[in-house]
Amino acid sequence: MASGSKNQAGLRIGFLTAIEIGDGGFVGGLLVADRFGRPLEFQCTTPVKPNRTQALLYGPTLVPFLLGELLSKTLIDRVGIKPDVLLTNREEMLEVRRLVDQIVLFAVSGSEPSADARTVKVGAKLFQTHADFPDDLEAARRQTSVVSAESDLHEPLERVGEALGETLGTASQRPRVA
Repeated sequence: MASGSKNQAGLRIGFLTAIEIGDGGFVGGLLVADRFGRPLEFQCTTPVKPNRTQALLYGPTLVPFLLGELLSKTLIDRVGIKPDVLLTNREEMLEVRRLVDQIVLFAVSGSEPSADARTVKVGAKLFQTHADFPDDLEAARRQTSVVSAESDLHEPLERVGEALGETLGTASQRPRVA
């Protein structure tokens, strides 16, 4: 179990995602909810846009760095109510697992477990663990066993994306340079 988890009934799930804002920029969001999907806390980052030099130097590792390390880690550090497990619909965000104690699961399509040994069913949907953390699979099964089998845990991720879009619509559109 992730540190800070008191018991399964008090499971706190983090829904972590990011949306692209154009020109290679991103904004990230984290909703911490109870096991029923009721919001406990929401945080979002300011828009981040890498400069041309960073894009050249990071190359294909730029987006995983921005989403998986910079935005995700910032959000997790910022929330007052720490999630026990993190769910994301952005595969690049799995990389934050290297920096945090929480299990991070990536939403995959389908609802029936595949032959992939890294796949776990949480509620009615499938999620995948980080390849470098094989022990996360069994721990994720234990932690999320209290989630209703009918729960669609992809849906809160969509809500976070919509909330980010709404926030951007009311906030300044000028991204900061990473």
